[in-house]
Amino acid sequence: MPRLPRLDIPDLIHHVIVRGITRDKIFSDDADRRNFTRRLHALLRETDTICYAWALIPNHVHILLRPRRVPLSSFMRRLLTGYAVTHNKRHNRSGHLFQNRYKSIICKEDIYLLELIRYIHLNPLRAHFVPDMKSLDQYPWSGHAEIMVQQPGCGLDVEGVLSLFGQKASAARQEYRKFVADGMEMGERPELVGGGLHSS
Repeated sequence: MPRLPRLDIPDLIHHVIVRGITRDKIFSDDADRRNFTRRLHALLRETDTICYAWALIPNHVHILLRPRRVPLSSFMRRLLTGYAVTHNKRHNRSGHLFQNRYKSIICKEDIYLLELIRYIHLNPLRAHFVPDMKSLDQYPWSGHAEIMVQQPGCGLDVEGVLSLFGQKASAARQEYRKFVADGMEMGERPELVGGGLHSS
């Protein structure tokens, strides 16, 4: 069955999921993670793309993006190709790094934006890479720490995210953290990775 064309219209919000081929690791260490986040940060700035959430897990990535000037397909091709070339060279491997093409799920309704931010930023906790919310606040490989401790990351739109929770940054940050913590008991959210949203 042929692949359906992606909806690649400016200002649509996309929940992008990228997996390693046969679910293998795409990040072996912090050097790999820094390589990926530096590339992501540079592309976000260069293309005027907004990032609302991101999380790196050893064998996959979640990113919540709003492309504005450059189509998502071009953005992702540059990000993934550049990363794969340097990753393969560094680890003395050849062949495909990523499983098929990335998955892109369109967020059509504002209510899903908050849910997706929470879902993506809880991924390291859900996957047991950190034990609790306090550790998640400091975890350097997701956008949550960019928001909570102003830790350098990939260029997340911190002000944009916090504006969804209030006008004053300090109070909005507290409301954001409470919102994320309230999602800990929700478990897997299949409606946020395909069901209930438009997949492309």
